[in-house]
Amino acid sequence: MTSLPKPVRRHPVLVAIAGALSLGLSGFVAGRAVQQVRSDQMAPWILGRASGIAAYLLLVALVLVGLLLAHPSRAITGGSSPGRIRVHITLALFTLCFTALHVVVLATDRYAGVGWAGAALPLGASYRPVAVTLGLLGLWTGLLAGSSAALAGHLPRRWWWPVHKAAASTLALVWVHGVLAGSDSPTLLWLYVGSGLLVLGAAVWRYVARRTLQPAPARSRR
Repeated sequence: MTSLPKPVRRHPVLVAIAGALSLGLSGFVAGRAVQQVRSDQMAPWILGRASGIAAYLLLVALVLVGLLLAHPSRAITGGSSPGRIRVHITLALFTLCFTALHVVVLATDRYAGVGWAGAALPLGASYRPVAVTLGLLGLWTGLLAGSSAALAGHLPRRWWWPVHKAAASTLALVWVHGVLAGSDSPTLLWLYVGSGLLVLGAAVWRYVARRTLQPAPARSRR
């Protein structure tokens, strides 16, 4: 049977407050940053792209830690210690902050071709609408996965754990978004390929370990 991480009880209101503060702080930082670089036409795009890459790398680390916590071997997970779970939560909050910065900067940049419509509605951007929409869908699934984690310890695991697995689709959507949306993607191709292979290898390792450590079904006696 697959070993799942033991949930840490967290009050949903406190989690919601922490998320709201993270978004508010990110929005404030984004607003100040946009004001500082408004005179440079390319600066907002550079800031938006840099924050997007930072959010992507944080998401990769977040998924890797999640795969580690869900590994069936206690020798690997250390019993899913509260310390590692806190690292997982911290990475999630930082990912949220840099994602908010990425969205706000590009939505307010009149040269980016995204706008608030593109940041909130599928196919609402004038710049590479399909690629931007994939990023938007990744944001939605990421928020869904994070919301399910907030319910850990308050709802049965069979309810929140399948929803939390949406994090895998989040990374896939964000990966394709980063490759297709960035005009500098050919230069960063090694980053996307390397990180994608790293996560894929970790996922296969976890799957093989789960199949190997899963006890064989008992044979029925005649």
